Amino acid sequence: MRSRISLLLFVATCATIAACSGERAIPDAASESSAVANAVVTPQDTFFSALAAMCGQAFEGRVIEDSSLDSAFATSTLVMHVRECNDSVIRIPFHVGENRSRTWVVSKMNGAMRLKHEHRHEDGSEDSVTQYGGDTREAASSSAQEFYADAHTATLIPAAATNVWTMAVQPGVSFVYALRREGTERRFRVEFDLSRAVAAPPAPWGFQ
Repeated sequence: MRSRISLLLFVATCATIAACSGERAIPDAASESSAVANAVVTPQDTFFSALAAMCGQAFEGRVIEDSSLDSAFATSTLVMHVRECNDSVIRIPFHVGENRSRTWVVSKMNGAMRLKHEHRHEDGSEDSVTQYGGDTREAASSSAQEFYADAHTATLIPAAATNVWTMAVQPGVSFVYALRREGTERRFRVEFDLSRAVAAPPAPWGFQ
């Protein structure tokens, strides 16, 4: 009799352990699925994805506003080429006629985005005025982001310490790159037509 009771207790204990193990497995799996389903997609994620969706394509633009009255922008063919994309960085060469010195570099940061302007000479070497730009300060919207001049920019180009660059995208409609210098009349704005892709230009200087 004692042996039978011991056996029954052993079986009951094993059943309890098995039941508990099963109960733990279900919430764990559900928690993982819930975490994936509830992953937060920020406006900056959506904005970055909209840029990445154009990877490999090029578009022609025109100057809408330029307080400097730079004739190079007013009289040259302007082409942006969304040339290189990965999960965290998008490189967009900005061609002004035959000048292939400029590339916009958009990066995803922890809770922010960064815009840098890379300038190179025809031999591929970096210009002395390069890698200026700045970071976003808020999530902004899924269609537009503002980048405020950083410390490097203020040191490199003191007059640009109050620069704010804007990038805005309406998929299939337009892409806008703009600059305002707060406290001054300095303004620049170029708009690209996303409804019609053009032939991709040659690689920017310094890249194959």
